[in-house]
Amino acid sequence: MKNKVILLASDQLGKGEKELGEGILETFFTILKQREELPVAVFCMNQGVFTLTEESLVSLQLNDLEEKGVDVLACKTCVDYYKLDGKLIAGKISGMDQFIELASKYEVITLS
Repeated sequence: MKNKVILLASDQLGKGEKELGEGILETFFTILKQREELPVAVFCMNQGVFTLTEESLVSLQLNDLEEKGVDVLACKTCVDYYKLDGKLIAGKISGMDQFIELASKYEVITLS
Protein backbone atom coordinates (compact mmCIF):
# COMPACT_ATOMS: atom_id res chain seq x y z
CA MET A 1 0.00 0.00 0.00
CA LYS A 2 3.01 2.27 0.20
CA ASN A 3 2.85 5.12 -2.34
CA LYS A 4 -0.82 4.50 -3.05
CA VAL A 5 -3.98 6.55 -2.69
CA ILE A 6 -7.34 4.89 -2.05
CA LEU A 7 -10.26 6.51 -3.83
CA LEU A 8 -13.37 5.58 -1.87
CA ALA A 9 -16.40 6.21 -4.08
CA SER A 10 -19.04 4.39 -2.05
CA ASP A 11 -20.08 3.71 1.52
CA GLN A 12 -19.95 -0.02 0.80
CA LEU A 13 -17.65 -2.40 -1.02
CA GLY A 14 -19.17 -4.19 -4.00
CA LYS A 15 -22.69 -4.34 -5.32
CA GLY A 16 -25.55 -6.11 -3.60
CA GLU A 17 -26.89 -5.98 -0.09
CA LYS A 18 -25.99 -2.66 1.55
CA GLU A 19 -25.42 -4.16 5.01
CA LEU A 20 -23.04 -6.78 3.62
CA GLY A 21 -21.14 -4.21 1.56
CA GLU A 22 -20.74 -1.93 4.57
CA GLY A 23 -19.41 -4.83 6.65
CA ILE A 24 -16.94 -5.82 3.94
CA LEU A 25 -15.68 -2.23 3.69
CA GLU A 26 -15.24 -2.02 7.46
CA THR A 27 -13.28 -5.30 7.40
CA PHE A 28 -11.08 -3.98 4.59
CA PHE A 29 -10.08 -0.89 6.57
CA THR A 30 -9.75 -2.86 9.85
CA ILE A 31 -7.19 -5.14 8.22
CA LEU A 32 -5.52 -2.29 6.32
CA LYS A 33 -4.85 -0.23 9.45
CA GLN A 34 -2.99 -3.18 10.99
CA ARG A 35 -0.46 -3.32 8.16
CA GLU A 36 2.96 -1.76 8.41
CA GLU A 37 2.75 -0.11 4.99
CA LEU A 38 -0.18 2.26 4.78
CA PRO A 39 -1.50 4.32 1.88
CA VAL A 40 -0.57 7.97 1.57
CA ALA A 41 -4.22 9.03 1.57
CA VAL A 42 -7.84 7.95 1.41
CA PHE A 43 -9.94 10.32 -0.72
CA CYS A 44 -13.70 9.96 -0.23
CA MET A 45 -16.03 11.12 -2.96
CA ASN A 46 -19.63 10.59 -4.02
CA GLN A 47 -21.33 8.33 -1.44
CA GLY A 48 -17.91 7.52 0.03
CA VAL A 49 -18.20 10.69 2.12
CA PHE A 50 -20.84 8.92 4.23
CA THR A 51 -18.06 6.70 5.64
CA LEU A 52 -16.79 9.78 7.47
CA THR A 53 -19.99 10.27 9.47
CA GLU A 54 -21.06 8.91 12.84
CA GLU A 55 -23.56 6.57 11.17
CA SER A 56 -20.75 4.57 9.55
CA LEU A 57 -18.61 2.10 11.48
CA VAL A 58 -15.94 2.67 8.82
CA SER A 59 -15.37 6.14 10.31
CA LEU A 60 -13.71 4.49 13.32
CA GLN A 61 -11.21 2.72 11.07
CA LEU A 62 -10.59 5.88 9.05
CA ASN A 63 -9.95 7.81 12.28
CA ASP A 64 -7.37 5.20 13.25
CA LEU A 65 -5.68 5.53 9.85
CA GLU A 66 -5.61 9.31 10.31
CA GLU A 67 -3.91 8.89 13.68
CA LYS A 68 -1.27 6.77 11.93
CA GLY A 69 -0.51 9.61 9.50
CA VAL A 70 -2.75 8.75 6.53
CA ASP A 71 -4.50 11.77 4.99
CA VAL A 72 -8.24 11.10 5.02
CA LEU A 73 -9.95 13.56 2.73
CA ALA A 74 -13.55 14.32 1.79
CA CYS A 75 -14.61 15.84 -1.53
CA LYS A 76 -16.09 19.25 -0.70
CA THR A 77 -18.55 19.13 -3.61
CA CYS A 78 -19.85 15.76 -2.36
CA VAL A 79 -20.09 16.89 1.27
CA ASP A 80 -22.08 19.95 0.13
CA TYR A 81 -24.30 17.89 -2.18
CA TYR A 82 -25.25 15.43 0.58
CA LYS A 83 -25.52 18.25 3.17
CA LEU A 84 -22.96 16.62 5.47
CA ASP A 85 -21.10 19.79 6.49
CA GLY A 86 -20.60 19.62 10.25
CA LYS A 87 -21.47 15.89 10.33
CA LEU A 88 -18.03 14.47 9.55
CA ILE A 89 -16.29 12.82 12.50
CA ALA A 90 -13.29 11.67 10.48
CA GLY A 91 -11.20 13.23 7.75
CA LYS A 92 -11.04 16.77 6.52
CA ILE A 93 -12.73 18.51 3.63
CA SER A 94 -10.65 18.84 0.50
CA GLY A 95 -11.02 19.78 -3.12
CA MET A 96 -10.67 17.88 -6.35
CA ASP A 97 -7.46 19.80 -6.99
CA GLN A 98 -5.83 17.97 -4.08
CA PHE A 99 -7.01 14.61 -5.43
CA ILE A 100 -5.58 15.45 -8.85
CA GLU A 101 -2.29 16.36 -7.19
CA LEU A 102 -2.24 13.05 -5.29
CA ALA A 103 -3.18 11.09 -8.42
CA SER A 104 -0.33 12.68 -10.35
CA LYS A 105 2.18 11.45 -7.75
CA TYR A 106 0.79 8.11 -6.55
CA GLU A 107 -1.01 5.05 -7.86
CA VAL A 108 -4.77 5.25 -7.23
CA ILE A 109 -6.76 2.22 -6.06
CA THR A 110 -10.51 2.73 -6.47
CA LEU A 111 -12.99 1.09 -4.10
CA SER A 112 -16.63 1.23 -5.09
